[in-house]
Order: sequence, then structure tokens, then C-alpha cells
Amino acid sequence: MDLRTKEAIRYLGYKKNTIDDKTLQLVQNSFEELDVIAEKRSVYQILDVNIKNDNQLEIGTLKMQSKHLCQNLSGCSQVILFATTLGTEVDRSLRKYEIVDLPRAVVLGACAAAYLEEYCDEVQSRIVNELKGKTHRPRFSPGYGDLSILYQEDILRLLDAHKKIGLSLTEAKMMTPSKSVTAFVGVCDTREQNDDTR
Repeated sequence: MDLRTKEAIRYLGYKKNTIDDKTLQLVQNSFEELDVIAEKRSVYQILDVNIKNDNQLEIGTLKMQSKHLCQNLSGCSQVILFATTLGTEVDRSLRKYEIVDLPRAVVLGACAAAYLEEYCDEVQSRIVNELKGKTHRPRFSPGYGDLSILYQEDILRLLDAHKKIGLSLTEAKMMTPSKSVTAFVGVCDTREQNDDTR
């Protein structure tokens, strides 16, 4: 069983040995559908980071407050800021199945989350590999710890994400397409543990 299948099963709330054959087949079918309909796109910038007192930090033109992000980026001089999306067709399929086949919608949603994480890993690995002689910190996204999701608007604006990958915010400040992620990855010169934070 590959990693993304294990992740989808985890998102569905199953333990690895409790999923039934019918649901497992639906998981596999969902990944096959995603291979066809997902429009994977990404954008990134490498920016200077300046950590100030009282958990304030500046990343490029972004000014934020987050104790947990400051801890994550401690000792870093630069940050990779990126956004990824699976595109609008995934959202269309989810809405369709919510009407005609709710169980399939639930499974497809879990699979899409795992699919997106896998894509984020690919994007992050590709960027990090270009930074010769550098190491990186765990990935950190708005909504994790005390980093407010309200920063998404400024992040998307800085990345010009709407123009470059079709990613924007709804009036309720939710990202659209919904299967999308923004994240910070600290870049440093010292060897650090590089497991992803999700």
C-alpha cells in the first residue's frame, strides 16, 4: 500500500487494518480519477526573513505575528513561500458527488487531501534541491498552531497566485479551488530535521 493511500485512509478515520475492500477499491478509483482531473499548479518565492521581538516577523513584505512560526523559522535567513492547487475540476467533481453519491464525495475529498500533500512534498523537494548547501525546516501553513488563516490574503497577493495559478479567496476567506495549500519552509545553513509539518 503506497503512502498516499495510507494517508487517504487516515483522513477517512480508518486504522490501516480496518478498511473494508469496497472502500479500499473506492479509494483506488478516486486516485485514478484524480490522476485524470487534477490540474496541479504551483508558484513560489524565496524571501528574506527577519524575526523580531514579541513573536513578530517579516517575510518579504509580509508582516505577521506567530510564536509558533517564529520558533519554526528560528535561525533561518530565508523562507520558501509557496502555494499549490489541484485546480477547479476537483471541486466540480466533489460538488457533483455530494449530490449524487455522498460516500464517493467523502472518499474523493480524503484522497484529494492526500494527493495534494503528495504534490506539496514534490514541489518542496524540487525547490529545496535547487538550494545547494542549504537545509530546510518543516513545512508550516496558515491555520497551523497560532498562525492565523487571515494571512492567506496577503500571501496570495504577494505570490500573485490568482494570476499565476488561479488561486484566490472567497468572501469567507476560504481558498478556491478548495484543494489548495500555502506554506512556509525555512531555509538555513545548519543541519536540521526536515520532516514535514502538516
